[in-house]
Amino acid sequence: MSDEFVTRSLDEIQFWSRIMKEHSLFLKLGFNCDDTQLIQEADRFYSLFEKIEHQATSLPTDVDPQFIARFNTNVHTAVSHIWAFKRRVLGMILSCKIGGFNYPLLVDHISREAAYFMNRLQQLNTGTLDPLPDAIINENVFFLRIMADHAKFISHLLDPSERKLVEQARDFSHDFDQLLFQAIDLDSMRPQSQTRPLLDQFVDQNRISVRQLRDFKKTARDLIEACRIKSLIPPLLADHVFREASRFLEILDAFDAALTGGPSMAESSSFYSV
Repeated sequence: MSDEFVTRSLDEIQFWSRIMKEHSLFLKLGFNCDDTQLIQEADRFYSLFEKIEHQATSLPTDVDPQFIARFNTNVHTAVSHIWAFKRRVLGMILSCKIGGFNYPLLVDHISREAAYFMNRLQQLNTGTLDPLPDAIINENVFFLRIMADHAKFISHLLDPSERKLVEQARDFSHDFDQLLFQAIDLDSMRPQSQTRPLLDQFVDQNRISVRQLRDFKKTARDLIEACRIKSLIPPLLADHVFREASRFLEILDAFDAALTGGPSMAESSSFYSV
């Protein structure tokens, strides 16, 4: 295990533990006030991931890789528990056992992010990160769906009188659905589809669209924080989706750099080692 393993592990945990912490809060805010047990569970997860986030940000850069491997395992266990909580809540909503204001798609969405986080921690600890061509397709299939979901949530949480912003959000939802379908098509054509020219065009196209969505989210976040538009979107949620778009854009930028300036794809053992 190397310094790179430590750096990448802490980066993933710092980013995603904050996301998990905020998911707990969003779920809590969407529960009915009489769902006290679920509210208490969400509070416990908030505290747990706040503690993990603090620990990850306070560790020195020269920490023992073996300690990080154990830390990854402990965090993986915590994430598996919040994933199970999210899926249980989804089941309760779909079977009409609870009401509230958590969209079923939202709960499914945040459980997919927990599953992604678990998988990344396992990959890091086992040294089985995806080779570059697979990473490009897998990351895009995951994040394009996340971005499409975000656009749908935004369009449904803006006040209907914010007609222009609602229309823009719906346009982004359509655009990212199409990009997702294209990514799924590329996925099903593997490995024949994994040529550098095709992947390069795929990444370039998605970078343009994600940058536009990221900028739209930033504008919406700033307007919400300044109380200049009407919506049901809390400022923290607006910032949350902006950070996830920024994360995706960083990944795409790294893919672009690997494709245009890095070694051949055959020589690149994984995206994370390029």
